Amino acid sequence: MSAVQWVRSLLFVGQMYLAMAVIGILFLPWAMLSRRGARLACKTFCRWVRFTARWMVGLRTEVRGTPPEGEVLVAAKHQSFLDIILLYAALRRPRFIMKRELVRAPVLGLYALRIGCIPVDRGRRGEAIRKMSADVAAGNRAPGQLIIYPQGTRIAPGVDAPYKIGTAVLYEQSGQPCVPAATNVGVFWPRKGIYRKPGLAVVEFLDPIPPGLPAKDFMARLGVEVEQRSNMLMAEAGFAPIRGEAEE
Repeated sequence: MSAVQWVRSLLFVGQMYLAMAVIGILFLPWAMLSRRGARLACKTFCRWVRFTARWMVGLRTEVRGTPPEGEVLVAAKHQSFLDIILLYAALRRPRFIMKRELVRAPVLGLYALRIGCIPVDRGRRGEAIRKMSADVAAGNRAPGQLIIYPQGTRIAPGVDAPYKIGTAVLYEQSGQPCVPAATNVGVFWPRKGIYRKPGLAVVEFLDPIPPGLPAKDFMARLGVEVEQRSNMLMAEAGFAPIRGEAEE
């Protein structure tokens, strides 16, 4: 681990959270009046992070595939905060299924609610699924792309973790296509810690899964497609997976 790269990473992370606060405060009046203002603030922050990551730590970012339009469910691999940034930057009107604890996060929590994210409780699986279903049903008329992380949390590269049934519930309820999304961002931007590696971080939208599949078939197809493509992207980044169990 390079000492110079570690210092660059520390400076990058520090300015990133400072930028989050500054952008959040500057856009706050507009964001409180209009979701358009909240979305523009988030888009501005995403552009800033991608720009500064490139010149401060040598981390380039790329979105591959075709970002979906209209009403669709996006089921994405989640490795770090960076895949959130890339997904949000690529989609027109995205909103996330998110952990309820994030609502209390300064700036982030307020804007997450303003752009239409749906908070759910972790550790209460049945209740969380019912709450997700009710919240999604209540918001069916709001256009946009609903993003869910099927494994429920950030998963480090090379770690196995199950795909949770809540994604199939939303897929069945919505009657919409599901667009899988793969990534390798965790190779460069870890789920925890400061150090950022230079390279090319990618999020890739895969071919849509049409509506109407049985839940078991849908989950099997989703898991295979996302994991296989994510492994290919990580191999492209020079990562050789060593399989292990997911951390709690």
